[in-house]
Amino acid sequence: MHDRNWRFTRRGAPQAALALIAGLGLLAAPPAARSTQPNPEVRVNTSMGSFVIELRPRRAPLTVQDFLHYVRSGFYTNTLFHRVVANFIIQGGGHEATPPYALKPTGPPVVNESGNGLENRAGAVGLARGPNPDSGTAQFYVNLVDNPELDPLPTRWGYTVFGKVIRGMNVVERIGMVPTGAFGPFKSYAPLKPVVIKSIQLITPAKPHAASAAGPAPGKTAPPASAAKKPAAATPAARAGGEASATKTSASKPESPASGGTPPPKS
Repeated sequence: MHDRNWRFTRRGAPQAALALIAGLGLLAAPPAARSTQPNPEVRVNTSMGSFVIELRPRRAPLTVQDFLHYVRSGFYTNTLFHRVVANFIIQGGGHEATPPYALKPTGPPVVNESGNGLENRAGAVGLARGPNPDSGTAQFYVNLVDNPELDPLPTRWGYTVFGKVIRGMNVVERIGMVPTGAFGPFKSYAPLKPVVIKSIQLITPAKPHAASAAGPAPGKTAPPASAAKKPAAATPAARAGGEASATKTSASKPESPASGGTPPPKS
């Protein structure tokens, strides 16, 4: 009897172990509900070629939602890349591509989501804004190089990154090398031969994300009130101004993805 029990134990143990491992595997397997859907992508068609941006709605839900609203409405069709700063950024999406290159009216500004963990590295796409952290509307910029000075710090707000160029970065770099200066209403940093955004098209389906209704992006930490109240000269908003706030009630404030060094142009 003792020997039979021993043999039973030896035969049963591997089976029990396999059952336990299988059970653990089931516990470890991610549920189907957690499967992630692809990030939406848009194609930016310009007079110098096309590039594709992958958007990041889980990190910047409000900004992506707003940007896609402008894309779907055709807002960006025949607008300018009106600001090009070599080894820094290209910026556009706000001015008409025909004289007098007027600033287009936009919807309300978006809440600053710069604390979302996405950094202003080469190829990253961010939302231009003015000195007010929550003043970004339609204009966007693409980083030509790593620009850590645009990222948030505990003492100041940053500039919201909401996507990245995944194809056609060579087109962005070519735009970044065009001759610039005073042109039309732009006193500096404007391409002397207009670079036109012909259209921006959604090329993958953008389904609503749960985060979109949840407010600011995960990990967003507001800087101290004293930082938000600092004058523009005390923040890193000095180098890449150029987008004017074009809400339906105002079209005069400068917006910028900024860094220090070069004074911002007046729109």
